[in-house]
Amino acid sequence: MKNLPVFECTMCGQCCEGEGGIILGPHDLERISSGLKLCSEDFLKCYGVYRNGKWQIRTGDDGKCIFFREGAGCTVHPIRPDVCRAWPFFRGNMIDSESLYLAKDYCPGIRQDTTFEEFIAEGKAYLEENGLVASDPKTEGHALLPASSTKTAF
Repeated sequence: MKNLPVFECTMCGQCCEGEGGIILGPHDLERISSGLKLCSEDFLKCYGVYRNGKWQIRTGDDGKCIFFREGAGCTVHPIRPDVCRAWPFFRGNMIDSESLYLAKDYCPGIRQDTTFEEFIAEGKAYLEENGLVASDPKTEGHALLPASSTKTAF
């Protein structure tokens, strides 16, 4: 019997909540604007906000990503930003077991009985297979940067 994955998205929207978390890297902007049949400039005018030196996706009146719809989930799921693709395999959750413990409480998609070691192994493989490890802290989300200064770098 194959082991269950440590994470399966339930499209609950927990990770879609809050301003400042959905960073748009250059590849994200190209993928999403193209997928929505907009030029990058028009996409940013309609859906972007420039904050703390980076482009981010706006939040709606409900405090969630502008592309999240209650009961439907992410309306741009196939073309979503890398930071969304990577959740819950963020640097903090990969280097700190306490962060993973808190993430499990927050996110119903993380398997509750997964060990920290299982989470790291699956997360590292997932991020690498999907090209989700960031390399430019000036334009990409810090949650996806490798944790090179820690023992458990991915």
